Amino acid sequence: MALNKLRQLDGDSAGITLPKGDLQVEGLVDDDGTVAGEHYFHIRHVDDGEWRLELVDGIEP
Repeated sequence: MALNKLRQLDGDSAGITLPKGDLQVEGLVDDDGTVAGEHYFHIRHVDDGEWRLELVDGIEP
């Protein structure tokens, strides 16, 4: 099981990195490891210590 560290991003948010290999499988990262386009996710707290991350299609910035 891979472990990912929670990091402080700014005064209002924190983040966890996602492995580029997993993102590449979804087509979100190109062969060079660069994020391909803009993508949005819905993050929901499901239970104690559990969150669900869902890719949202059709969002215009």
